Amino acid sequence: MRVNHVGEVCAQALYQSQALTARDETVRSQFRQAAAEERDHLAWTARRLDELGAHRSRLNPFWYAGAFVIGALAGRFGDTVSLGFMAETERQVEAHLNGHLDRLPEGDTRSRAIVAQMKADEIAHAEAATAGGGLPFPTPVRQGMKLAAKVMTTIAAKI
Repeated sequence: MRVNHVGEVCAQALYQSQALTARDETVRSQFRQAAAEERDHLAWTARRLDELGAHRSRLNPFWYAGAFVIGALAGRFGDTVSLGFMAETERQVEAHLNGHLDRLPEGDTRSRAIVAQMKADEIAHAEAATAGGGLPFPTPVRQGMKLAAKVMTTIAAKI
């Protein structure tokens, strides 16, 4: 759950910076709406960590700062690239959440419900970003994003 919480910290930073750099008001609004939904995820994962007696990542300020810069960079390339980044990010998060659901004990219905709802929301964000004109990313970029996410999740699980 700590890794999911870090993901939501990063989602806040990404979507806030992407909203700031969006050129079109409709796109800006889309990023703000996604950030609002991700705030719910942030609260759910924080509450669940408390219930489990687990700590949040001690690196959250760094995760936030790094993701904010990445989101701003994506935004500087224009709205279609920024939306494409959102779509690819959410697709990769969906895959992560699928794996998390596979590993969660069947009896942990609370965590499973949180992760399932997050997954549904992430799918909707990816679909909206694609429908909004998000450019598909080439394979090397997608693989780079996946590698960066693997590094992040590995560190976040421990620290």
